[in-house]
Amino acid sequence: MSEENILPIENKVANSGLITLNLEDYFDKGARVELDIKPWLFMEMILKEKDFREQVKNHDWTQYTGKNVAFICSTDAIVPTWAYMLLAVNIEPYANRYVFGNLETLNTVLYQDALQKINPIDFNEARVIIKGCSDVPVPVSAYVEITHKLTPHVKSIMYGEACSNVPIFKRK
Repeated sequence: MSEENILPIENKVANSGLITLNLEDYFDKGARVELDIKPWLFMEMILKEKDFREQVKNHDWTQYTGKNVAFICSTDAIVPTWAYMLLAVNIEPYANRYVFGNLETLNTVLYQDALQKINPIDFNEARVIIKGCSDVPVPVSAYVEITHKLTPHVKSIMYGEACSNVPIFKRK
């Protein structure tokens, strides 16, 4: 075969004008920990204000420096709202981010925080693929949030990979 008959290899995906948005890039790499207040309760079931305040006062809050913390109570105790507010006040100088809820809730909030920083105008009239596979846990809520944020601005949204995607939205 002569060199004249050889066609150059064309990367159709690269030439398509598609923008791939990988939500994994917005994953907060900071440590995630749960702070379970169950051991701070009388018989692990009843919150006694004086005892609880003493536990909070004596707790080593510095261990949460730079970490993302989820406040939970792993028992069915009735915990007043102010107790979690007290935790928040004490952890504030140390933790990167803290929430009421489990690690899944924390992950959702971390993604919400990160996605708020995206300017949807940067995707004006773009054809966007939201990458589907990732090596870190991306909550479904992050996919819903980015869809909500981009839909008014983009030409189209697809999910998956450039070579194999699912159409989600197309402006008419």
